[in-house]
Amino acid sequence: MAQVIRRVSGKQQGRRVERSFRDDRAARGDAEAFAAELDEARVSYDVRTRIAGRVVTRSFSRRRDADAYASTIEADRLRGVAVDPRSGRVSVEDWCRSWLKQRSELRPKTRQLYGYLIERYIVPALGRAELARLTPSMVRTWHAAVLAQRPAVAPKAYQVLRASLNTAVSDGVLAANPCKVKGAGQNHAPERPVATLAEVDALAAAIDPRWRAMVLLAHWCSLRIGELRALRRCDVDLLHGWIEAREQVIEVGGQTLNCPPKTAAGRRRVALPPHLSSEVEGHLAGWVDPAPDAYLFTGTHGAALLPAATWKRAWGAARSDVGLPNLHFHDLRHAGNTLAAATGASTKELMARMGHSSPRAALIYQHATSDRDQVIAAALPALLTGAEVRPLRPRDGRAMDESSS
Repeated sequence: MAQVIRRVSGKQQGRRVERSFRDDRAARGDAEAFAAELDEARVSYDVRTRIAGRVVTRSFSRRRDADAYASTIEADRLRGVAVDPRSGRVSVEDWCRSWLKQRSELRPKTRQLYGYLIERYIVPALGRAELARLTPSMVRTWHAAVLAQRPAVAPKAYQVLRASLNTAVSDGVLAANPCKVKGAGQNHAPERPVATLAEVDALAAAIDPRWRAMVLLAHWCSLRIGELRALRRCDVDLLHGWIEAREQVIEVGGQTLNCPPKTAAGRRRVALPPHLSSEVEGHLAGWVDPAPDAYLFTGTHGAALLPAATWKRAWGAARSDVGLPNLHFHDLRHAGNTLAAATGASTKELMARMGHSSPRAALIYQHATSDRDQVIAAALPALLTGAEVRPLRPRDGRAMDESSS
């Protein structure tokens, strides 16, 4: 049980002295008598309790504050949520860096992103603060500053800080997470454009022929750039009409790495639309080495793997040629996903095709396209064919002209 100790200090014959007394009625008179003998007497109150086998002491200048804390810490101790204040003295900087090192499950690109956010946005503003002294107000002020400077980055930085402090709560370092800014972790990025079928065809025609199939597969098979760069001849089965995405290529710290998909759902077989079979067959015959493990898409000088810089230049030139300088390559996947949703596919079917592990991610792509909207508008007049026009009647059953007379 939490114990309150009265501590009396002051000067006696020029020397600094201090004594502690039990804070009960019997010892109170002794404490007051001792204080009367001192010059510059000062009374403070220590609250002592045992947390996780260690004696924890916290001092207060007022008795009522000590009593309030004693009641709170005792209640927390009984519920098993009491936290040693000394454990929260680690700095935010040291905690976040240590937390990242312990996240062995993170993929290289994710680890690189988290490290960048910690060093660029969290450490400069909050790094020196102790975890135990980090307040919701401090977090709110920090988030507002990042949001004003980099709106697209603020949600990600907040998510990293919140995740690291959630671990501190789980480890008993903090009693509660000070990240309490409502909606701060939600990304409100503007909607990406949906490329039309005509634009996709124009891009496929403008790109170097060795990468024409790459543009078409990104759109019609909803494949990511990393999945396309990792495709090999053995991943294509024209007989059964599918392509297997089992790897992806990522760029981390200047290095190019082949690694498995981010989630189990990412490894999948994607059905090849029939009209693309001849395109893929022609690409295999004209641009791919006969070896089963040969990459589908390579550089202009026969590189084993399509270099990121080479593709960036080629894609930039193609989209400029067709008048779409701001279209991202990933927007082709977005357009293909939206088109697949327009066929009436269920969310589960879309998740399987796109390689998403959650319905929320798949639902992002279920938007109406302008092409589909034109089809709907063209079909509306057909509803009028043969329609019988009847006079409107009010609720009493009489015809409108009868009710108005």
